[in-house]
Amino acid sequence: MTTWLAAVLLLCTSLAQADLTIDITQGNEQATPIAVVPFAEGENLPQDVARIISDDLERSGYFAPLEREAMFARPTRGDDVSFGDWQALDTRYLVVGRVSRTGGGVEIQYELMNVSGESRMLGEVITAGQDQMRAAAHRISDKIFEEITGIRGAFSTRIAYVTSQGVGDETAYQLFVADADGRNSRQVLSSDEPIMSPAWSPDGGKLAYVSFESGRPGIYVQEVASGRRVRLTSFEGLNSAPTWSPDGRRLAMALSRDGQPEIYVMDVASQNLQRVTNSQSIETEPAWSPDGNSLIYTSDRSGGPQIYRQSLGGSPERITFTGNYNARARFAPDGESIFLIHRGGNGYRVAKQDLESGRLVELGDARQAESPSVAPNGTMVIFATQQGGNGVLGGVSADGRASFRLPAAQGDVREPAWSPFLN
Repeated sequence: MTTWLAAVLLLCTSLAQADLTIDITQGNEQATPIAVVPFAEGENLPQDVARIISDDLERSGYFAPLEREAMFARPTRGDDVSFGDWQALDTRYLVVGRVSRTGGGVEIQYELMNVSGESRMLGEVITAGQDQMRAAAHRISDKIFEEITGIRGAFSTRIAYVTSQGVGDETAYQLFVADADGRNSRQVLSSDEPIMSPAWSPDGGKLAYVSFESGRPGIYVQEVASGRRVRLTSFEGLNSAPTWSPDGRRLAMALSRDGQPEIYVMDVASQNLQRVTNSQSIETEPAWSPDGNSLIYTSDRSGGPQIYRQSLGGSPERITFTGNYNARARFAPDGESIFLIHRGGNGYRVAKQDLESGRLVELGDARQAESPSVAPNGTMVIFATQQGGNGVLGGVSADGRASFRLPAAQGDVREPAWSPFLN
């Protein structure tokens, strides 16, 4: 088995706690200065809403939040803002607000101020249950991000990831979903056998994945909310890398039922299969184009792993030429570029390639990157990597200027998948 195919089948290792924590490893020197002032809050509230918003904006790489210790004042209403104080701190935008109890929940009032223009850009009142305060804070982050950048925020999305705990035959594998910042994790599957390659359906309601629970790999689809699931494939040999079509009606996958691994497309309702590739090479890791008219996939038909593009019923076209290893490609949401794993002089790195020019650029500093997954707004890529001998999730902005890590409390975590927009 070749090294790159072995990477496709790499199993994940242990994790004791499911929630992930965020470590910013590289800030964007060109990030926009913003201050998120601590919100006025009632007593004993379970979440610091302003801190969640500030952390969201910083993680995006677009913003550099001002440290609370550096704030001259802490207004909670737009009418109380002295813009000169914030102009002196070179702050371009300001977020103020307050949280109060109401009934069985909370009411969050916030305002986004343009400091240089001395004006209010956005203001809103949101009600939520106390157990939904983080979700409400993420929604506020989304709205602030979009108001300033013009790009839809993705802080209210989720990630799926696979963990394992134990050694050898005593290993237990788990599939989790969590908020995009790694918090509020929830286990959706546990198994004594490996789980791999989770992929979200376009409506965010289902996950497709590979499980070895029957003694060999099979592709399953599971409803996230109810846990109901169905096994779609369990052929002899490889059953791997499921990925949903944009309309949610089909799954592309890699199967070796007829010999070498090839790309197939399955109609989920009827489970009818259509073979896409037909060669003596290894073809795997498919991904749909945003318009649903073609697939990209990894093939060694040129002598080493490279990315090819092919319409259903069409002929393959090689699209990567930089270096001798390019694999696990995923489209940017606009379809104009792809993100992939590229082997350069410094190991296996996340890279971005413009499809029109063919220019490829390495992103971030992770040298053992695997399994990239793109945020639905195209601004960030999450991937698996190594840190201190442990498997962690990493993230890097689409321009490579900012990066972060999502380590677990202990053990390893692998196979991240970023959800679509959920609202």
